[in-house]
Amino acid sequence: MDSLTAAASVIAAALAVGLAAIGPGLGQGNAAGQALEGIARQPEAEGKIRGTLLLSLAFMEALTIYGLVVALVLLFANPFA
Repeated sequence: MDSLTAAASVIAAALAVGLAAIGPGLGQGNAAGQALEGIARQPEAEGKIRGTLLLSLAFMEALTIYGLVVALVLLFANPFA
């Protein structure tokens, strides 16, 4: 693999991880804030809100893991080499 392809792959991997973490990070913060507000308004619905929050946080975290997988593919199983 030439040096230009290697450098571009490293930069692309860094961008993949960075950009894949921004969206879910913002979404998780927003979801947690809204869940806390909902629990504060209706404490009797805490169990239902918490279950839905944890499920949605897991789905958001999966998006970050997909970005990590793309970065690892670019670094170790580079299709452009």
